Amino acid sequence: MKDILDLDRYPLDREGSAEWKRLVKTSIAALEADGMFNLEGFLRPGVAERAVQEIQPVMATRSHVHKRMHNIYFKPDIPELAPDHPALRKVETISHTVCADQIPDSLVLAIYEYEPLLRFLAAAMGKTRLHVMQDPLARTNVMAYRAGEALNWHFDRSEFTTTLLLQAAQRGGDLEYRTDLRSDDNPNYDGVARLLEGRDPEARILRMMPGTLNVFRGKNTAHRVTTVEGEYERMIAVFSYYEKLGVMFSDEERIGFYGRAA
Repeated sequence: MKDILDLDRYPLDREGSAEWKRLVKTSIAALEADGMFNLEGFLRPGVAERAVQEIQPVMATRSHVHKRMHNIYFKPDIPELAPDHPALRKVETISHTVCADQIPDSLVLAIYEYEPLLRFLAAAMGKTRLHVMQDPLARTNVMAYRAGEALNWHFDRSEFTTTLLLQAAQRGGDLEYRTDLRSDDNPNYDGVARLLEGRDPEARILRMMPGTLNVFRGKNTAHRVTTVEGEYERMIAVFSYYEKLGVMFSDEERIGFYGRAA
């Protein structure tokens, strides 16, 4: 793994060392301050390009195209809101997905399953332990966005989201986010409406470099990928970890996300 990850800069393989503890401490501080942390240069030079070369043939020929109109909640309605409430404004998402079972023995899967990464993430997230997902499709996905496409405003189902950017778009394709827009006991519908109308001064845009590992609190942080422009598609790996062992999606969820149950 030393040829894949910059373990000199990010000492995941030296758990408990002073350097490892400093990395955990700075990551926790960034999560508390900004709702996210980034490990830029997590991949060694050239590794992101190698990963893209592995995935590109599958992405070009066998990826699942997901196109839908949705609101920020991915729900048909919110009982306490009128159907025309601005927080329920419809937006469009278009993406292309490659599932874990389509890229066996890939660099992306090797990184996803690297046990020192799981232990570091658990420490940074304040978890006792994290486990890889058992689901053969959902455990790791690689998402691509091509010219004119975007992942629009949404909240994640899980508390944390872990991604690894493999290829940036020529223009656009940036992560726009609003940290702690809502809380578990305050949905802040008026604040959501202001964000969707482009009137939230606390919204931020992050331009990441390929090879960056990003971890953020996606459950209450609204976020989107801005519209991609140019010749190169934005390609990003999404790592799904859980505190429980053996997590699987239902057939209905797999069909909804990937167009197939197996």
